Amino acid sequence: MKNLIIRALTGVLFLVVMIGCMTWTPLSFALLFLVMTTLSIWEFSGLVNMREGVDLNRHITTAAGAYLFVAFFSMGAGVGGVRLLPLLFLPWIITIVYLFISELYLERENPLNNWAYTVWSQVYVALPFGLLSLLFFSHGWFIPLAVFIFLWCSDTGAYCTGSLIGRHRLFPRISPKKSWEGSIGGGVLAVVASQVIAWCGPETTIDGVTTVFGLTALQWAGFALVVVVFGTWGDLVESLLKRQLGVKDSGNILPGHGGMLDRFDSSLLAIPAATAYLYTLYLL
Repeated sequence: MKNLIIRALTGVLFLVVMIGCMTWTPLSFALLFLVMTTLSIWEFSGLVNMREGVDLNRHITTAAGAYLFVAFFSMGAGVGGVRLLPLLFLPWIITIVYLFISELYLERENPLNNWAYTVWSQVYVALPFGLLSLLFFSHGWFIPLAVFIFLWCSDTGAYCTGSLIGRHRLFPRISPKKSWEGSIGGGVLAVVASQVIAWCGPETTIDGVTTVFGLTALQWAGFALVVVVFGTWGDLVESLLKRQLGVKDSGNILPGHGGMLDRFDSSLLAIPAATAYLYTLYLL
């Protein structure tokens, strides 16, 4: 009972902080996800260093990932303009090149592992949070928040549906508790949430087309489905990572909830997919 209360309180506080920072100011958004990026990469590098033959430089790798988020956020904010855009990413490029070259002199047994995990930390963790900041500036604060709303709805729907009628395992090799019924239930709840947004949000009509936060009702449904599908894969990817490392949780920074990667596992694939979906709609 005590653990349940701690888990509930931590979850509520986490949601309040996230929603508050995402909707307050651009600076609060930046600080929130800069902290999340830093903690997540620090956690990731600590996990992979548990593997034999891996000795990632946690401090520099974490600093590189944190700066990559800052570069994306600065790009979204228009810092330096288009002409100076490449300079925003120059410190990150130099840092990654240093991490590659340093392996030539450290004489470690498996430098390839360190190279691979260095790149993975940047692509898997830092890049999604950086893309989220682009959505913040290009589509407004509600679109990034909607990604998490759909993921939360998916988790809730999957848990309730799976507990009640879950019979067919979705991916027993990696996550024995997930079921097809639960995944479908989570997807349905997320789509319902998307239609509530489409019906209740502030409407804008341009050339006879009515949108809410720039999306039609059908586009909102597609947005929710993209987030749910890739969010499920994101969850499974992190589960596979933990199984390979032989750990139950990625960390213990959040009482009752594990680590940062445990909290953001779904979003790490959902955010890039959502970004591709939304920018594709924009181009069309």
